[in-house]
Amino acid sequence: MNVTTLILGAGAAGLMCAAHAGPGTLVIDHAKAPGEKIRISGGGRCNFTNLYTAPGNFLSQNPHFCKSALKRYTQWDFIALVDRHGIAWHEKTLGQLFCDGKSTQVVEMLTAEMRAAGADLWLQTSVVGVSHDGSRFSVILDREGRRTVVTASNLVLATGGKSIPKMGATGLSYDIARQFGLAVTETRPALVPLTFSDQRFAPLSGVSLPATARTNGTSFDEALLFTHRGLSGPAILQVSSFWREGDEIALRLAPPTLYDDLRAARQEAGRVNLTTALARHLPARLVEHLAGPLQLTGNLADQSDARLRALCETLSDWRHKPTGSEGYRTAEVTLGGIDTDGLNSRDMQARDVPGLYAIGEAVDVTGWLGGYNFQWAWASGHAAGTALAARG
Repeated sequence: MNVTTLILGAGAAGLMCAAHAGPGTLVIDHAKAPGEKIRISGGGRCNFTNLYTAPGNFLSQNPHFCKSALKRYTQWDFIALVDRHGIAWHEKTLGQLFCDGKSTQVVEMLTAEMRAAGADLWLQTSVVGVSHDGSRFSVILDREGRRTVVTASNLVLATGGKSIPKMGATGLSYDIARQFGLAVTETRPALVPLTFSDQRFAPLSGVSLPATARTNGTSFDEALLFTHRGLSGPAILQVSSFWREGDEIALRLAPPTLYDDLRAARQEAGRVNLTTALARHLPARLVEHLAGPLQLTGNLADQSDARLRALCETLSDWRHKPTGSEGYRTAEVTLGGIDTDGLNSRDMQARDVPGLYAIGEAVDVTGWLGGYNFQWAWASGHAAGTALAARG
């Protein structure tokens, strides 16, 4: 079978690319349904973009690489597409946009756009081998137990990264990229809970609170969640992309006004127990957990200004050294990927292999938590798709 463009991966980036690549496009995926990560994202409501998307929300060895694609297909462009399909949405927090209904609406929208553009979709299809004869790519596929060879002028790597292997994630795009001489940067789990071998926070499992998490000069103010295995919640998922084994993380648990609030409470109700006063600002189970290590004894009247200040400083800079993360099993994305030095930032095409493209999570561009990675998928897919349509 001969096609103009073969896209490996029917995820967010692959479907977006197919919607713009024009007739003669075939998308293949090993799964039983397209857009599986879209379907499970955002608790089934898909955090499909972020109002505040900007290049500074992405990590890459080349922080400038993402600028071209993000500028030419913005969050407003995708919102307009969603609106055109009549999908209701809302802003949750920090510019994060979610569907009012099910995330499958976004998948249905993309597959409708893809089919309207003349692209075909093969599911339950796996890649066996890829070769290139100097002018066309030849890809051996296993489709429902039968071998098929597809030749294509263009090949798009859109199979994502290694995150969530139970959904079939592999390093296929990296392997094919290396086969054609493209470098792949170090990859690691990102947007992932951090763990402690001593399970020190197990007694606090389920407790959450607003906090600031900080590591390696980067901090995020979001919710923190204690788990049996360690720390999670948006604040931790965000800093996990900047954390490395052996690094400390610093947590600010105390509200900025805690010192003044405790002094005022001491004036008004000095007989109140210190732990009782703290429990008005922090979860009671957390205060109970800290009572021993921080020697939270006595009434407010017993606490000097120096003692209260030292306590607040400790709660504003509570340091821990995680032993690891939960890994690709629960990581929302993969940090790193196909080295952007080998790609053209305008069309996502390999500089030294005409007709080979890489988009989405497979590329060394990783967004913050909050819809940024989907926006990169839309933008990079659009960049490659429109370039492919122009090539004809």
